[in-house]
Amino acid sequence: MSLTIVLVAAVLLSVAFHFLGVYAGAKKTVWLMLILMWAAGINIAMSEIKPSGYKKIKEIQGKFANTDALIKDAGSEISVYEMLGIMQSYQINSPKK
Repeated sequence: MSLTIVLVAAVLLSVAFHFLGVYAGAKKTVWLMLILMWAAGINIAMSEIKPSGYKKIKEIQGKFANTDALIKDAGSEISVYEMLGIMQSYQINSPKK
C-alpha cells in the first residue's frame, strides 16, 4: 500500500467526520478530534523504530542493491515509514517461498 493511497483514505475519512460533525452540531469537537488524529498519525509514522527493527535491517542488508540504497538513504535513525519502504523493497526482491 502506497503513501498516496493512505493519504487519500485519510482525507476522505476526515471529510466524512467533518460532515458527521456538521450534522450532529459538534463542528468544533470533530475538528479537534481530526487534528489530534492527524497529529498522532504523523507522530507514529515519523517515530524511530525499535531495536529489533535494526536487527532486521542488519539481516537484510547486503542482499539487494535497491534495498541497500533505501537503507543508506534512511541514515542512522530509521523511522517507521522508512522501515515500511525498506521491507516492501525487500519483499518485492526476495524469492517467493
